[in-house]
Amino acid sequence: MTLRRTKTTVYLDAEVLHATRVSAARKGKRASDIIEEALRRYLGLEVIENIRARSDLSAEAAMRLANAEVHAYRREKRKQ
Repeated sequence: MTLRRTKTTVYLDAEVLHATRVSAARKGKRASDIIEEALRRYLGLEVIENIRARSDLSAEAAMRLANAEVHAYRREKRKQ
């Protein structure tokens, strides 16, 4: 799957940016790849792709289910 990329500007804490750059260098990736991977995990986009791959749900139904699961997970995490 080819993704269309859009350039954006974000402001990060210097420590977070440094850790991102170190991680990228160690993995042979760009810092933007590390940031995108982290955002995809945080937003639950991997969950959505897994659901789509294993089900006959429409994209809209899969998105609703994934969002519900992400919200449930975050509620449980806040309780801890």
